[in-house]
Amino acid sequence: MIKASLISIGAYAPSGVLTNLDLEKMVDTSDEWITKRTGIKERRIAKDEFTSDLGYKAALQALERSNLDKSEIDAIICATITPDYFCMPSTACVIANKLGLKGITAFDISAACTGFIYLLEVAKSMIESGAKKNILIVGAEKTSTIMDWSDRSICILFGDGAGAAVISASSDNHIIDVHTSSDGSKGDLLITPGCAIVNPANSQTIEQRLNFMKMSGNDVFKIAVNTLTKDVVDILEKNQIPPEKIDLFIPHQANLRIIEAVKQRLNFDDSKCVVTVQKYGNTSSASIPMAINDAYESGRLKTGSLMLLDAFGGGFTWGSAILHFGGK
Repeated sequence: MIKASLISIGAYAPSGVLTNLDLEKMVDTSDEWITKRTGIKERRIAKDEFTSDLGYKAALQALERSNLDKSEIDAIICATITPDYFCMPSTACVIANKLGLKGITAFDISAACTGFIYLLEVAKSMIESGAKKNILIVGAEKTSTIMDWSDRSICILFGDGAGAAVISASSDNHIIDVHTSSDGSKGDLLITPGCAIVNPANSQTIEQRLNFMKMSGNDVFKIAVNTLTKDVVDILEKNQIPPEKIDLFIPHQANLRIIEAVKQRLNFDDSKCVVTVQKYGNTSSASIPMAINDAYESGRLKTGSLMLLDAFGGGFTWGSAILHFGGK
């Protein structure tokens, strides 16, 4: 039976750094308050790069580490809430063009911060059905473009970046299981109201700043903690894997307090938990692959390592995954 395996990882963080001290000069906040409430110390900001540029650079690294020729890639899927263009072409098509790849499947998905988990499920299904052999998945975000830099409740949280992975057919170290879920009834708690069909781009929507992300932070926090805790427990129980068998817990990097709450429920110590939120902030769909890459480059992630991933994002969407690392 064909199995899907994550055989390589790559990431890219823009060079521009925005610290909490920088934000103190922009809005009424403080380094102490941001650190205590979120765990974030700094985030990266892309200045002269588009979302596709970030994704392309992460993809190059993932491809190099996969030991595959780029001609062996037969699909590119990109998760993003900050596409280069409003509706077309897809950011995946733009990345494919930058890689010099034509004639392959390329499309975007929109699942906000859960994007990478959704990518894993789609790629796993395509590989295990026999439809594709090698799929490049990319989570790329330039959230700075949808950020209201006068809104201190949200501008402190997000950053720019990209992560990529190659998913291939393999006989070992496969993706064991992926859960994805959603609840559209709570979509207004984390939303970018304009400038699409409901609130088309015009002087009024721009004046009302509807082109920027809006979030009901306390509501999102409470729902995220409860939802993620239940989801990771459910996927472990379904697959009869006790928490102590997990080598690395790699959650979405949104808020250190959310990560700590789920970590404590599973009785994970710091040696099993990968945390990068202090360096990058919330990079939405890029968050998990950037964290996996951090574990890889620091030597914590090894061939065969058993990873537990989880994420929660706008939509609402959420998901979790259990997988072995199939890279070298």
